[in-house]
Amino acid sequence: MTIGEHLRELGGLPAFDFPGPKDTRALPEAGSVAWRLSADVYDAEEEWPEVFARFADSVDTRAVRSLIVGGWSEAYDTSNEALIAALAEAADRFPALGALFIGDVTFEECEISWIHQSDVGPLLRAYPALEEFGVRGGDGLLFPPVRHEALRVLRIETGGLPREVVRGVAASELPALTELDLWLGTPDYGGDAEITDLEPFLTGRRLPALRRLALRNSEIQNEIAQALATAPVVERLEVLDLSMGVLDDVGVEALLAGGPLTHLTRLDLHHHYVSEPLRERICAALAPHGVEVDLGDHQVADENDVDEDGTAYRYIAVAE
Repeated sequence: MTIGEHLRELGGLPAFDFPGPKDTRALPEAGSVAWRLSADVYDAEEEWPEVFARFADSVDTRAVRSLIVGGWSEAYDTSNEALIAALAEAADRFPALGALFIGDVTFEECEISWIHQSDVGPLLRAYPALEEFGVRGGDGLLFPPVRHEALRVLRIETGGLPREVVRGVAASELPALTELDLWLGTPDYGGDAEITDLEPFLTGRRLPALRRLALRNSEIQNEIAQALATAPVVERLEVLDLSMGVLDDVGVEALLAGGPLTHLTRLDLHHHYVSEPLRERICAALAPHGVEVDLGDHQVADENDVDEDGTAYRYIAVAE
């Protein structure tokens, strides 16, 4: 699986591509769409700061509620530090901004592991009313501990999430956060987080408002399932998402033997390596209680590709 489409919505608003300088069509109301601002990654005729300046001159930024940052020139080789600085400096012009996503780039523009990110802390500090924040790409990504009173949704999509980013999120004070979505990835692309790094999310002592927890797209998906099987945080979740990784029977056995999951509304395990008997068992255990169990996208290990101990290799959904 690769990311082949841009975001279709953000903050409950449909995405709308801010047109190029030669496009004279009428623009929608400033607060009616999620504006996507993008420059070509390859051979850009207009750099992202120029797109942003033109946008700020064309739209009533005081009414903008949702903003999507797409590509920028040479995103595969150039960090977005200047872009983030420009957004942070312009914060007083966007008093209504409630949703922000950085790096809405498809694989045709730039593979997820190539996207050069930077420190996103200045954005969270500059926009204290922000309720939804997302970022795609882990290369160069920094997330220093922050306190943010309003943030409700945090999503970090990577093919490899550095442990320092995980630790930064874990050390942050986010009292309003209801949804946390981390794509942990593979060590091949910088995803070096371990179970101990996830412990602050599991104990239930952090993120008091959390209701949806996604720890997914991981090579340690079984270990995550085993840790969550007895994790106190699960008791107050509505949705648990362990999808997109290499989950197999070991992880599902742990979930079945652990604490109750019957209070969940949804358990997302799609893109997995779980055998049919275990798929039947977990559905039989949860479906009668109204839990939606997503076991779609069943994977088969590649018998022609084995690791050092002879085990057939398994792939996460999104890596490169």
